[in-house]
Amino acid sequence: MYRWGKEEAEAAARVIMAGSMFRIKSKYNEVFGFETEFKKKIGAAHCIAMNSGTGAITAALAALGVEPGCEVIIPAYTFIATASAVLSVGAIPVICEVDSSLTMDPDDVEKKISKYTKAIIPVDIAGFPCDMDRLMALSKKYGLAVVEDACQADGGSYKGRRLGSIGDIGAFSFNQAKIISAGEGGALVTNNLKLFERAVIFHDVGAPFWPYEQPISAAPFNGRNYRVTEVTGAILREQLKRLDGILADLRRVKKTIMDAVKDVVNFAPSNDIEGDCGVQLPFQFSAIEQAIKFEKQIGAERPINTGRHVYSNWSSILEKRGGHSEGANPYTYPANRGLNMDFNKNSCPKSLDYLSRTVYLKINPDWTDAEIEEKIKLVRSSK
Repeated sequence: MYRWGKEEAEAAARVIMAGSMFRIKSKYNEVFGFETEFKKKIGAAHCIAMNSGTGAITAALAALGVEPGCEVIIPAYTFIATASAVLSVGAIPVICEVDSSLTMDPDDVEKKISKYTKAIIPVDIAGFPCDMDRLMALSKKYGLAVVEDACQADGGSYKGRRLGSIGDIGAFSFNQAKIISAGEGGALVTNNLKLFERAVIFHDVGAPFWPYEQPISAAPFNGRNYRVTEVTGAILREQLKRLDGILADLRRVKKTIMDAVKDVVNFAPSNDIEGDCGVQLPFQFSAIEQAIKFEKQIGAERPINTGRHVYSNWSSILEKRGGHSEGANPYTYPANRGLNMDFNKNSCPKSLDYLSRTVYLKINPDWTDAEIEEKIKLVRSSK
């Protein structure tokens, strides 16, 4: 969360003082207003506000009919929630390599596709766009669904299209660490009415009884409760007004630093530098020792050390504890016998190598010219 202030506080207070915090039949329709504004911003036909990005990914998979007996390909570098969402619908996550861009490697994706593969989840980690042209080509070639995990890339784009609007469904997060935030929150977008209706039903067990974007025609089934309150909707509407300005300044600061140091360092390649959110400036080195030295000198961080975002640290996944009990563990389901569960800490060596040789400089959109110049000098003196 980069920018917030009295506008968010006043919006939340308005809802609270009205005593109208349930999104259904509310006084101000803040959640519905956010959904309407967000889908327009992203360029999608439908939107559902949810309690988290994890909820949005899970609802997306459920809407697509992902179930026991299915494999879903995810990258080795993503928040563990991506894998957890797959397990939540009873399917098995298959982990693929990331390439030098630190996003899903299309070559390894194709190697991991089997007759059981139902979907792939490209993750725009740290605001870096995936190679969506190649991934969409693979989805068409093999008949796979695409769920875009844009949870770390609110408002980012790929070749002129907003991330999340390219695949079958897009998922976003608005927790405290994201570009815009209400502390917690998420959203699902899609251009497919059928998928939208199924996602609505899944995210709200009471959906058949409430008025949503339009009457739900899909057959009801037992859903969950991923709804958000009107307070969240009110805050997010104010945050959304700030989104383009935040992105513009993140990109401006990042480009200024890159232009000033490009003669002394190398950067991780980008699938679309213009659409990149600008959240992180990734320096990439030929040797791990160089990266460690640079990391210490400029006070930055290597993504290999981010713990929960690297597959080799997902103990519950590696140890195949996919549920709260043995009977609720997808790794033991009869329908999942024969699926690709053969992975360990060393299954994606290319990913571990790239993550070890990359150093992130976290960008602040509100750095002054003097602070930007200080970062430039620090990088240049640490070559």
